[in-house]
Amino acid sequence: MPFEIVLATLNQHKVDEFQRILSERMPGLTVLAYDGPEPVEDGTSFEANAFIKARAAAAHTGRIALADDSGIAVDVMGGSPGIFSARWAGPGRGAQANLDLLLAQLGDIRDPNRTGHFHCTIALVVPESAGGPHEYAAVGRWPGRIAVAQSGAYGFGYDPIFVPEGFEVSAAELAPEVKNAHSHRARAFGALIPELERIAAKH
Repeated sequence: MPFEIVLATLNQHKVDEFQRILSERMPGLTVLAYDGPEPVEDGTSFEANAFIKARAAAAHTGRIALADDSGIAVDVMGGSPGIFSARWAGPGRGAQANLDLLLAQLGDIRDPNRTGHFHCTIALVVPESAGGPHEYAAVGRWPGRIAVAQSGAYGFGYDPIFVPEGFEVSAAELAPEVKNAHSHRARAFGALIPELERIAAKH
């Protein structure tokens, strides 16, 4: 049975990635792009920011909404960039500037001290108009290390400088199907999909 949810992001890369991950387990599910106003992400954690976005999308569309807040956390930097990953180099600077700055900040750090992980919290919000209210959150972590230079043409964000644990290439060098099987989002969805399936069964 068809089942539609809205993903609270203006990033089409994320919409495509979520659709690929979800469709493997829930073939009838369609991920819709969100085109409403962007809320202010003033939370102090990944979970808080994910729920800010999901609640806004659910309220604006009246649909079941998902939102993720994700980023890269470097151990030697105390977990930074963390929730500031998307704007690490400053507002509007873009992914390449963020990546370049992080590499520069780690310039004097050598293995084995370049460890870190990608973090993802996915928030699910079911508004009253869609059978709620109901909220749920799932977390995924993808451990690895930060490379000394970027490589790879797949992925986006910090993928070109993140070497996942168990691999010798960057996340941007992994085929999409490989990344989707191991990534922080995939791990978060592993925890979230049973909840989505339960909700879908009621629709």
